[in-house]
Amino acid sequence: MKLDVLYEVDVPRPWHGDHPYGQRREEQRAYREAVEQIRLADRMGFNTIWAVEHHFREGRSHMPASEVFLGHLAGLTEQIRMGFGVTLTPFGFTPPQRIAEKVATVDILSNGRVEWGTGRSTPMEQTAFGVDIAKSRDDWREAIEIVCGMWREEYFEYESERFRFPRRMVTPKPFQDPHPPAWMAATSQGSAEVAGSNGLGMLSFSIMQPLETMAAQVAAYRKAAETATPLTDVTTNKVAAYTLVHTTGSKQVSQKVWDSVAWWYKNLAMFTLEWELPHLGKEERDKTFPLLKPLFEGEVPVETFDAADMIVIGDVDTCVKKMKRYADLGVDELICYVQWGYLDHQDILKTIEILGKEVIPELDRYTPKVQPPTS
Repeated sequence: MKLDVLYEVDVPRPWHGDHPYGQRREEQRAYREAVEQIRLADRMGFNTIWAVEHHFREGRSHMPASEVFLGHLAGLTEQIRMGFGVTLTPFGFTPPQRIAEKVATVDILSNGRVEWGTGRSTPMEQTAFGVDIAKSRDDWREAIEIVCGMWREEYFEYESERFRFPRRMVTPKPFQDPHPPAWMAATSQGSAEVAGSNGLGMLSFSIMQPLETMAAQVAAYRKAAETATPLTDVTTNKVAAYTLVHTTGSKQVSQKVWDSVAWWYKNLAMFTLEWELPHLGKEERDKTFPLLKPLFEGEVPVETFDAADMIVIGDVDTCVKKMKRYADLGVDELICYVQWGYLDHQDILKTIEILGKEVIPELDRYTPKVQPPTS
């Protein structure tokens, strides 16, 4: 199992100084520190840096322009892959020709190190961009087909009920032939099967769900992938999962770390309550609400999350043990979310260094109970 890193650029309140000066200063600090951390991850042997695309996420995810961030990193790193995690794909967010252009450009600047993640986002962002929520899955699929056509064909033209594009040469073409590996964010019910049946890698997560639930998703994905009809020109039969990760090498975990875990989950819960639950079907609401109810009431069960390996925090032995469990579930890449909450920059650098020097070699030697597919 490979180790990746995920960056959303968390900028939690309070922002010191008068608004908006305090916000600007904190955002600039977070970006500078993120770049330094990722450059270290590159030297430490991490596989991929996944950069999100989120908009209007106060305190969390101050990263709306991942292509700029990844393009900058492409010239500062040598080995680590550049992951779009993800491009928001439905019509309204970004027209397909812009997705084709920006992903291919980063692929060239990085000499073919791009991983292309795709996703539909949440109602909060969808409504701000005028995205038709009911048609977002159809838009997602159609946009992917269009992007691949723009990469595949010298001149491209297209017309459908939802999108029209006159005959043009879309430039540049990707460095990777025919194009970068393609992934799908699989967060909603049934999305694991959608990713697998379309030949896309699955980007999953262990937030507020038992690992047994993730195991079922991985199994459903693998089964669907056996009879996939690839949506793109590249078949990507891989599972990547992300969770909060932190280690300073000591068994003693500071209160700031646990407070940061609580902040992160509470922020997620309140966002879900305001923007996502109202748009879910009854079955999905009934499954999701019990997990979130304690968080809404201000009681974040950090100890429960830790005991269930839903987060990876502790000394080296603890982290290795927890990560091996993910590998045993069939996860190919564990995406380490390392810059979150109120964590100190130096402690994050230490986490990345320890993972690189002590954990990655151990995982390289480990044979998971579930073997990944050969193709």
